[in-house]
Amino acid sequence: MILRIDTEAALVEVEDLHGTRSLPFSNPEAFALVSKAWLRVGWDVKYVYRFTWLGRPIIQLPEDIVRLQEIVYRTQPDVIVETGVAHGGSLVLYASVCEAMGHGKVVGVDIEIRPHNREAIESHPLFPRITLIEGSSTDEDTFARVRKVIGNAERVLVVLDSNHAKEHVLAELRLYSSLVSVGSYIAVEDGIMPEFAGAPRSAPDWNWNNPRSAVEEFLAERDDFVIEIPVPVFNEGAADADITYSPGGWLRRVR
Repeated sequence: MILRIDTEAALVEVEDLHGTRSLPFSNPEAFALVSKAWLRVGWDVKYVYRFTWLGRPIIQLPEDIVRLQEIVYRTQPDVIVETGVAHGGSLVLYASVCEAMGHGKVVGVDIEIRPHNREAIESHPLFPRITLIEGSSTDEDTFARVRKVIGNAERVLVVLDSNHAKEHVLAELRLYSSLVSVGSYIAVEDGIMPEFAGAPRSAPDWNWNNPRSAVEEFLAERDDFVIEIPVPVFNEGAADADITYSPGGWLRRVR
């Protein structure tokens, strides 16, 4: 597919196997096509690595940041568990929403929490709402430590954002889905990987070795989770494309 953007005429020209057609900027399809190209361009220039949340780097797209905070607010979890800590920005995001709600705590799990990141997270004003657990997310001992922190919490939300290899994510899904309460979510990050196969910093096996493939296999085994991307409560616009790095990765527990 070839896209040509005419800013003077406010048109997107699309050339594909079906021929050539022109879409006005006001057409939601034009927005979706340009946004898909923008996601790939953003990946190539590492756009996602330029944001912080309350002082900590958060490697998330702006729309995904908004979606994550909205999930926390809607589900009102007692505990949020995230695998993959990195710089701690996402943990601080969840903790800030919990602080605003006056309720909730956050558990961050990572196979290695680098000393400078640990120091920055532990010195953050919101650290009283955060617990850090170092260890492989799929290790039984690590999982037992997570369960101990959760205790008798009734509402649990899970975000998977560690190793994105299919088998690892599938193991996480099978393990951490047991923590998710009915009506809450397990969010699987970076399902966009197949669309970036061949791009800089990608791998040849991304077409199949990715979180989306893990989600598909997990859902084939279960009937208590469904894909349900959180839609905005407020939307007076015509755009209906989701600008996300996690397509198909928002799983809500239905029973």
